[in-house]
Amino acid sequence: MKIAELTKTFGKITAVDTVSFSIDQPQMVGVIGPSGAGKSTMLRMINRLTDATQGSIRINDREILALTGREKRRWQRDCAMIFQQFNLVPRLNVVTNVLMGRLNGHSTIKSLFCVFGRHMVEEALAALDRLGIADQALQRAETLSGGQQQRVAIARALMQTPKMVLADEPIASLDPLSAEKVMNSLREIRDRDNLTVICNLHTLDTARTYCDRVIGMLEGRIVFDDLPEKLTPSVVRDIYGANEELNESVTSTAIFKPGVEPDSGQPTPALTPLAANG
Repeated sequence: MKIAELTKTFGKITAVDTVSFSIDQPQMVGVIGPSGAGKSTMLRMINRLTDATQGSIRINDREILALTGREKRRWQRDCAMIFQQFNLVPRLNVVTNVLMGRLNGHSTIKSLFCVFGRHMVEEALAALDRLGIADQALQRAETLSGGQQQRVAIARALMQTPKMVLADEPIASLDPLSAEKVMNSLREIRDRDNLTVICNLHTLDTARTYCDRVIGMLEGRIVFDDLPEKLTPSVVRDIYGANEELNESVTSTAIFKPGVEPDSGQPTPALTPLAANG
């Protein structure tokens, strides 16, 4: 994938400003930056949920921004999107929510009546089993915890048989143990399926732990693009700016630290909160 001069403006506001980068082989790419940096807008343009103002996204000599109609929908199936708020249908059971990942490839009539063949149901159950939640297949989605719902959303993305996975703040609203399970699941997609996963993250340690590459955004521009180990304190300050939000995050010793979660006896992942959604 090659992105060149990708830009999105809303009136006089430039949300994404001439962003350019390439991904030549499957990677787990973490995108970090403060609130309003343009992270979510960039992902939505890649998936074609939001139209770009200008620029180019090319994959295998195909211009993604030029796709319309059926070709655009096919790309959105190939480029699966996972959202912070899960986007499940609360009253439907888990396996039906997973099967929704195939609606893009169904006829209109079948989509309206949620008609799926036995082999598709078996695929959905296999995806749930892979995510460790097959036992909840017949429960209504709204009865699950946030972490379980996000893993259902990942299973739904797998049902699309995607060629790329985008995740927009997938752990922002989760507790540390649920966040760890979700990130392990996304990393497993990168390793087992050999797919590129681009993940907007609000925690620096998560990017360091799970990602092959980190892109830092500030005010709509890319200000860092390198290996996670190059995220030195000075680089982090360049990404987040010398602002109050960063100072509070750096000096905080609270919530997500390695060790034992109070009253549980269970280990917690090392996560340092840096910023809210971008």
